[in-house]
Amino acid sequence: MAAVTGRSYWSSRGFLLRFLLPAMIVLFLIVIVPMVFLWYVSFTDYDLGRGWATRHVVGFSNFIMLFRGEDRDFWPAVLTTLIFLASTVAAEFILGLGIAMLFNRRIAGKRVWMAFLIIPLTITPAVIGLMWKLMYNTEYGVLNFLLSFFNAKVNWLGPQTALLSVILVDVWQWTPFVALMLYAGLQAIPAEPYESAVVDGAGGLQIFRFITLPLLRPMIIVALLLRSIDAMRIFDTVYVLTKGGPGNLTELLSLHVYRVGFEHTGWIGRSSAVAIVLLLFATAITTVFVRVVNISRPASPAGAEGGRVRG
Repeated sequence: MAAVTGRSYWSSRGFLLRFLLPAMIVLFLIVIVPMVFLWYVSFTDYDLGRGWATRHVVGFSNFIMLFRGEDRDFWPAVLTTLIFLASTVAAEFILGLGIAMLFNRRIAGKRVWMAFLIIPLTITPAVIGLMWKLMYNTEYGVLNFLLSFFNAKVNWLGPQTALLSVILVDVWQWTPFVALMLYAGLQAIPAEPYESAVVDGAGGLQIFRFITLPLLRPMIIVALLLRSIDAMRIFDTVYVLTKGGPGNLTELLSLHVYRVGFEHTGWIGRSSAVAIVLLLFATAITTVFVRVVNISRPASPAGAEGGRVRG
């Protein structure tokens, strides 16, 4: 009987593997193979202008050059990426949570407002960049037209405000994504904890702090992780808006990879090294973030005992 059971187990497992094999092959070809090739190229001096046959393995020279500061734009790009990441994720979380809390109430025309909320997510990033570039135009843009009623005028893509302008575009585009995720999390919270809290005389702030936030914590973590990863790899919107300028004030690491590898120099080896650093950077931030916030759902809301909220 045991032999029959074992044979049945392995035959069913082989049956499932036959269905998974095509997906595993595709995943290997589009993820693993390019990743291995990227690592290999990062250890070479491959120059796009000289051709593949002239490459030489140079070990960690490309990485040493980056961290020694021989690439003068590398560390400024790292700093700009950190500022962009922190600003966009924080703003999108605060605004998204506020919108989700608003939609979690009974409001007139909720479905219509939610349909409008989805619009930024459906527009191609390059189109968004072009649209906002026209709106930011100093002479003919709609933003300066509105400011003209107050006798004001802003050079939105100038040296003083270019990074802020790029951040505002990203916040406009991706705040609805965070809002919809948090709204889905709010809809999944049962009504019983709130009813118990009201019976115990808890105020709105106590309910939000001790019930809503703890129960919404897993969805908050997922939303912040997804936005953090996406913010580090953004390219098209920023490229259309500023191309990393003026100077290198809005040059994120993703734009730096493109500029080093394709736009001016053709140094594919060095560009690949920057891409590897960006990959490791994203992996490190994600890992640290998960450990700091403790991604597992707590057994009970903080400050709650037996379904009751402390006063």
